[in-house]
Amino acid sequence: MKKLNRYMLICSVLLIFGLLLTACSSKNEATGKKEENPVEEAKVRVYKDTVGHEVEIPVSPERVVYHGEGYGDLLTLDVNTVGAGFAWITNYAWEDRVQNVEDVGFPINVEKTLALTPDLIIIATTDEKIYTQLSKIAPTIVLDTFAPLEKRLSELGDILGKKQEATAWVNNYNEKAEKMWKSLIDEGTIKPNETASVLTYYPGDRLFVMARAGLSQVLYESEGGFKPGENIQQILDEEKGFVEISTELLPEYAGDQIFILTPTDDEAKQSTNDMMESNIWKNLPAVKNGHVYTIDIQKSDSDASTREWLLEEIPTMLKK
Repeated sequence: MKKLNRYMLICSVLLIFGLLLTACSSKNEATGKKEENPVEEAKVRVYKDTVGHEVEIPVSPERVVYHGEGYGDLLTLDVNTVGAGFAWITNYAWEDRVQNVEDVGFPINVEKTLALTPDLIIIATTDEKIYTQLSKIAPTIVLDTFAPLEKRLSELGDILGKKQEATAWVNNYNEKAEKMWKSLIDEGTIKPNETASVLTYYPGDRLFVMARAGLSQVLYESEGGFKPGENIQQILDEEKGFVEISTELLPEYAGDQIFILTPTDDEAKQSTNDMMESNIWKNLPAVKNGHVYTIDIQKSDSDASTREWLLEEIPTMLKK
């Protein structure tokens, strides 16, 4: 009897030991399988936009709506959008490159945007009412479209998963722009440290001097390019895109070279003609020296695609 009890005890111990080995083996197999499968990458992340919104956005957005200046930036990054504001596309130098994109209007049409089922919305406006409406449709972020090109493209590259493409484009562009300006100086077309001003009427009879917006970015930011005058530098220091001035103040803002952005509005066109017939205008040194150039306002943006076009257009303008 004692032998039987001892036998049963030994069997029980062996059984428990076996169960423990099986459990450990199963655990090791499970652990091994877990290690073999890579951890699934996050599909969203938190992004803090230019006005401080902290938004959970997709890591690789596929249906983007972009509304604001600088749509040409996205073209250089080969980003496909489902919607955009055609106010910043129509009649631009690269308009024919925009394909299969819906116009969401200006101001942005919330219903049209909703119908496109975007997974990310990028806007330029800081209007919180509009932001709130759009953020109910999809993650929405505000972008500073007046920021310098390098900063702007870096931000877009980060937002859209195109960091390497953005860096490569900026480096290539800076190299080309530097060569262009150096060539113009070497040829005597312009002089080192010459100043330039960019002016436009819009809308109606309101005269603006441009600073962080449009063509002025191209002229001032490139190494070896034109310099802003003292008053325009002050506008730049205040990080403003443009400032309205009176015709009487033209002598204080006019540079050695003046670029006029020709408007599309008929009243603005008439105001431009009236300014150029005034004695104040005719007595400006740049006017007397024949250093005045005109360019359609839509073709004078500071977006990356327009800049590529301007690398050829600016020398042509200056050599006329």
